[in-house]
Amino acid sequence: MPFHLDDLALFARIAALGSLSAAARERDIPVSQVTRALTRLEAACGARLMHRSTHGLSLTDEGDTLLAHGQDMLNTTEMLGAELQLRQGQPSGWVRVGVSASVAEAVIAPSLPGLYALYPQLHIDIVVDDRLADMARDGIDIAIRTGDVHSDHLVARTIGHASRTLYASPTYLTRHGTPQTPDELAQHHLIGNSKAPSMNQWQRQDTKAPWAVKGQSLTDNSAVMLTQVRHGVGIARLLDIVARPWVQTGELVPLLRDSFDVSDISVYAVMLPERHRLPKIRACVDYWAGCLSGMDSNTKLNGSTAPKPSPAA
Repeated sequence: MPFHLDDLALFARIAALGSLSAAARERDIPVSQVTRALTRLEAACGARLMHRSTHGLSLTDEGDTLLAHGQDMLNTTEMLGAELQLRQGQPSGWVRVGVSASVAEAVIAPSLPGLYALYPQLHIDIVVDDRLADMARDGIDIAIRTGDVHSDHLVARTIGHASRTLYASPTYLTRHGTPQTPDELAQHHLIGNSKAPSMNQWQRQDTKAPWAVKGQSLTDNSAVMLTQVRHGVGIARLLDIVARPWVQTGELVPLLRDSFDVSDISVYAVMLPERHRLPKIRACVDYWAGCLSGMDSNTKLNGSTAPKPSPAA
């Protein structure tokens, strides 16, 4: 029963994405090529592998069996190739990283020159999403996330720590005044997260009850939240590693640090268990762990200072 690895790889993406056209778009190939790959696999197995309906494609029992064993074959092949490449030189290949917009701008993007200098054969695909995506469906190799990661199906490695503080722009504070106590926030414009309700619970130091933020403005994008704060829309709770460059330029002001919890939270690299030992993934995770540990008050990344933000950013 011969199988082509390329056909198995396409089949895995069809199963994850739920349609032939989505798999074709991802690969930038004609749908007919994807259809032929599926037809070859069904002929080799002597069975239908996909149910077709108006809601898309779903696996048959035979398709589910093939996917499980086929994914093992693909992972083993990739691991073997990566180990052989590592013995011959350095980690190589594409690594797809899922990360929030603000952390992508503050940490991951500025780190790439140093990463490429160490590993010139690596290629990084940054997928910006503030939520923890379906890593298998979206082909994510590493997801960088803060806070707790609860899943028995993922591997999470702590690569650093961060904290959050309330921030506003000088322009906003000039117009609306600077809050001196948490209770005064009720008279201010607050910016909340529309997709992560837990991010709208600002834990106070003086009570167990968090400050529940309804928000005059909401966004599901951390970079947009930062932009709103910089332009005087209101007050938001931001990661300090993201806000620090703007504090240094005088465009952001920290608020009420003695009133709200600013203790460190863990930063995780989240990976699929079958892929976290790949040399290219280990190389990236190790490097970004070094970046985060090296970030100080000057926002240094692995020994080099991150570029200061431009006024138009």
